[in-house]
Order: sequence, then structure tokens, then C-alpha cells
Amino acid sequence: MEEKHKQEYLAKYKQAKQKGVKFWPDIIYKDLVISVALFLILIVLATFVGVANEPKADPSDNSYVPRPEWYFLFLFQLLKYFPGALEWVGTTIIPGIAVLALLLLPFYDRNPYRHWKKRIFAISVMSVIVLGMIALTILASASTPPQAETGTLAVTLPEKISSGGDLYSIQCVECHGAEGEGGEVKGVEGMEGRILAPINSKDVMYTRTDETLANIISYGQPDSGMPGFGKAYNGELSIADIEAIVNFMRYTWDDRAELPKEAQGGAIPTLAAGEVPNYEKHIQLIAKKYCVSCHRSGKTNNNYWIGSYDEILTSGDNAPNIIPGDLNSNLIRMLHREEIDAGGPMPPSKALKPELITMFELWVQAGAPLTAADATIPIGPQATEPGAMLTPTATSVPGTPLPQPTGIPVPTAAKTVVPTNTPPPAKLSATQVPILNTPTEPPVGQTPTQTPLPPTPTPTPTPTPTLEGGTPYP
Repeated sequence: MEEKHKQEYLAKYKQAKQKGVKFWPDIIYKDLVISVALFLILIVLATFVGVANEPKADPSDNSYVPRPEWYFLFLFQLLKYFPGALEWVGTTIIPGIAVLALLLLPFYDRNPYRHWKKRIFAISVMSVIVLGMIALTILASASTPPQAETGTLAVTLPEKISSGGDLYSIQCVECHGAEGEGGEVKGVEGMEGRILAPINSKDVMYTRTDETLANIISYGQPDSGMPGFGKAYNGELSIADIEAIVNFMRYTWDDRAELPKEAQGGAIPTLAAGEVPNYEKHIQLIAKKYCVSCHRSGKTNNNYWIGSYDEILTSGDNAPNIIPGDLNSNLIRMLHREEIDAGGPMPPSKALKPELITMFELWVQAGAPLTAADATIPIGPQATEPGAMLTPTATSVPGTPLPQPTGIPVPTAAKTVVPTNTPPPAKLSATQVPILNTPTEPPVGQTPTQTPLPPTPTPTPTPTPTLEGGTPYP
């Protein structure tokens, strides 16, 4: 810098300093205002936007392709050009040179001008560094394969318990039972006929820590026939999935653990008076708890899947297994432990509770409604005349009367069915009702005569129709 330019710069600096603002409190106040504003913005973003939940890191998942956060992708990409023994060049030398160039910029660029057009060298150095970082970031993003992170995304304890219950229904029910009651295993390859002890007992829940339960689920018990379910042992469950199942077991079967109120809504609701069951509120929860473990992809189940509303109605080699309005549907018969062409008793190891079977029957009889709104729409033929009734279908259990449709008038079995084409019995004689016959005009001088009525046959009562076993239709 020439002496002339230096003197001009110092004079301008002295003049600007006399007219400038003080660092305290003026500059500090401005910095404080901006800092508080940024802090409030972060609070708003954290409250209303948040951060996307991701499953817990699972080192046993060899399908996951690790990538750093976006602001480190340029360094990650740089390593690709310095593989193996040259890796230290990309991680230390080149980034170090770039940082050092920025730190020493005031010493090797002595340009007295402040306008960017007159700072060609400084602008060029900074542009090369920034553009290089942007280019490397774009290349790294383009080379990152798309991948969906698997595993439970539950964060709170109620979410983990709920997710764990779903996973238990899929992975564990077919051997250990829906309530962890154990018993004889049926329909599971390699475990057929084995008798399993309950896992919901105090002997298990009091003596096994959460870590022990997680290890059993992950590694399995090969000597007892239980395979490992953790991904590290060729299973399907991530660390987060196993943790969720352990939380479900602990807070469901261990009476020392108090179930959070937020997690108490997963039970199958009972039917209120006059309520018609629907899939979303009732049937889906029953199917998820007792059926999905077997009736899903990869299991031997005649391709009958029960994971969704459409699947429960239309899937399977013997579809349809549910016919809305027909209590003789395959699924209803199998729930009643019948052995039919479509399959055997369901569930195979233990029958559903009677109230759950009744819920299934009422749902089918109401037309298999999807939602509560659908359940309020009348299904099937309607009574258009007093005393009209629906034609009942065969019951799923011989000798058991059908449950009655809600809101439809149905005569009792004691009433006699009278054919509509039978004339009513005559109670009045012809002389008492002379207007029933039209008299003809007699000849003059003769007395008019009345043609007598023919005798009216007495109707024979029709026997009341009954089901097999002598039980009358309802």
C-alpha cells in the first residue's frame, strides 16, 4: 500500500470513528435483538415443525447405506477421490489448505479498497472454495441411493407400547398366543405339537430384565426351537422393534409396571347397547391381535390375508371368505371350529372368546361395514308392511338360532303363519248378509229369492318352520 493511500485511509477512518456509534450499548443492543429473534424462530420451528423421527441406529442392518448430514456431504464426496492410503489427503491436507487460505487472506491481500469490484483476488478465492463445496455436495446427493429406513419410529412410551403390540401380534402370536398364554403350537413349521410355557407369568416377567428379554427375542432360543428375530441373526426386527416389543410385554403383563393412560386405548372396545360393530373400530383390532400373525405374506394360509379391509373380504384361494349378510361364510364357520374345504378351526390353537365371535357375526350380519357411519346404513331387504320379516339364513352352528337384525320387526316363533291366498273364515250367514249376493230381477208376481253362499273352507294352520334340531326360526 502506498503512503498516500495509507494516509487517506487513516483520515477517513478517524472521521468515520467520530461519527460512528458506540460498541456499548449500541452495537451490543443490535446483536441482542437479532439473537433473541433467531432464538424465537428456533422455538417456533421446533414446536410446530419439529424434526422427522428416524429409527434408532442399528449396526446389524447391513442394508443401510450410511451418509453424513447434508452440510458434511462435500467432505464425504471428497474422500471418493482419495481412496485407500491417500485418504488423509482428502480429510486433512485439502481442507486444511482451504481454511488456512481464508485465515491468511488479510495478510496476503493488502488491497485498501472495500468495494467488491475492486477485490478481485479475494472474491475469486472465496468463490472457488464455495463453488467447490456446492459442487461436491450435489455430486454426493446424486450418488446416494434412495432407501427407506425401516424400524419402529415410536418416540414416546405409549407409542412404543402400541407399536410393540402390533409387532408382537405379527411375530409372536402364532406360537406364544395373543395373551402370552403359551400352549400347544399348531401350524408352525418346526414347532408343530410343542407345548410352550406362558410368557405372561410372574415367573417370567419378575425374573427377566428388559435386556434379557431383548436378547432372547434377538438371538432366539435355538435349542428350544425359537429362531432369532434380530437382524443380526437373520431375523426381521431392528433394535427399535425389539425394544418396542419388550415395552409391550413389560407394561402389559408385569403387574409392577403401571400402564400409561395414553396407552390404554388399544384394547378391543365392547359393544354399546344397540351398537353395530364395524371394521375400523372393532374387527381390525381383533384381526390384528389374533389373526395377522398367520394370515400375512410368507405364511401357509391359503393366501388368505387379513391385514386390511379389502384383504379380509376378497383375498384367499377360497374367496370370498366373508360374504356380507351371510352367517354361513367360511370365516364364521372356521371361527366356530368347523373343518371345511376353506380351512380348519381358527385360530388353530385356541378358540376366540365367545364375545369376539359374536362381534364377528354381528359385523357380517350387518353387511360388514367399514366405518361407524357405514354401520348406521340399513343393510339388506327392508320391511315394507306390518309383520314383514327378513328371510333368515342358515346358522353357523346347527341347532342355534340366528341373532336378530337390529331395528327390524320380526314375529315370534309362536305365531302361526297363515298363507295370504287363503280366504278368511266366514263368521256371518247368508241371511245376515244379504248384500253379499246380487239378486236378479224376478218375474212379476213372484217373491225374490236369495242364492245361498257356498260353504267356506276352514284354513289349515301351517306348521312353524324350524331349523335342524327342532329350534324354531327366530
